[in-house]
Amino acid sequence: MEKTLATPFADHDPPSEEEDVQFAVFTEERQGLLTRVQHFLPVFPTAVPLIVLILSLAGFGLFAGKGFFSAYNMSLIVQQVSIIGVLAAAQSLIILTAGIDLSVAATMVLCSAVAGQLSVKLGLSLIIGLPLSFAAGAGIGWLNGFLITRVKLPAFIATLGTWNIFYALNLYLSGAQSIRGSDIDTAAPILKFFGRSVSLFGTQITYGSFLLVIVFGILWYALNKTAWGRHVYAVGDDKEAAELAGIPTDRVLMSVYVVAGLICALAGWSAIGRIGAVSPTSFYEGNLQSITAAVIGGISLFGGRGSILGPLLGALIVGVFQSGLRIGGVDVLWQFFAIGWLIIFAVAIDQWIRKFSA
Repeated sequence: MEKTLATPFADHDPPSEEEDVQFAVFTEERQGLLTRVQHFLPVFPTAVPLIVLILSLAGFGLFAGKGFFSAYNMSLIVQQVSIIGVLAAAQSLIILTAGIDLSVAATMVLCSAVAGQLSVKLGLSLIIGLPLSFAAGAGIGWLNGFLITRVKLPAFIATLGTWNIFYALNLYLSGAQSIRGSDIDTAAPILKFFGRSVSLFGTQITYGSFLLVIVFGILWYALNKTAWGRHVYAVGDDKEAAELAGIPTDRVLMSVYVVAGLICALAGWSAIGRIGAVSPTSFYEGNLQSITAAVIGGISLFGGRGSILGPLLGALIVGVFQSGLRIGGVDVLWQFFAIGWLIIFAVAIDQWIRKFSA
């Protein structure tokens, strides 16, 4: 009795040459579409956050009603994310080098405390107070960079330690007391400059909102049009390969942390105008919020990939969600719930890009 081997076409006729060609063409088209998407996202990293922002605006426009798209509400969203957005710019620079900075919010508040104490409490000229606050920001960035490049501490551990140090120094300098807006108006009104506004498009736009756009514009130019920017991406993508290519990686990292510190000092000045006072406890969630904006904006946590404009979109997405849910009467806890899923979605997209573009 003969045994017949099972074949894929045991019960059916094998496909004809025409059917085989059609199947091959169909498979090739599917792979071609997937490949095009895989190549598109790394080249245009802001595509996903831009699409999410547009869909969020459209969705909340329907959910929250006509008031959501009012000029007043749109300007309010930008004002609300202006400080976190600037912090996200500083955070994104660090993440692009495959690091992370848990001290950005503490740095910002400490720099604002330095400016307030020197200019208001001690009565020193703003010519001294504001420059010293920026010097403090640069010094803090240098310290973080030194711990990471010279002492060889992981960025997470180094900045976790300095976060506690800077927070303690902030409480010490301020005496855990806020400097009131009326005192600032008397002694140093320029500290509230970024809280002032101009009338535009039928609503009031603060100078802090303009600052947000300017900071991202300058960083976009620096990262895309200068050798320093190319070095930042190279260090984040593969530090050892960058060293072999002759890039002074430690010097690049040091410069990144110093620039981030200066941006945090600028955010501290803007924060004084935003809240109308110098508060030692303001923006205590700024560290996590800056990371959230960077991640949602498409900055890869593994470093070396992402557009600096992405975190601007990420901050706006968070602002749109918070505003839309608030206008819609949704409880605050569901705002955190929604943002948590946004973070998971953003990281999942990043992992997918890394998997298929490797």
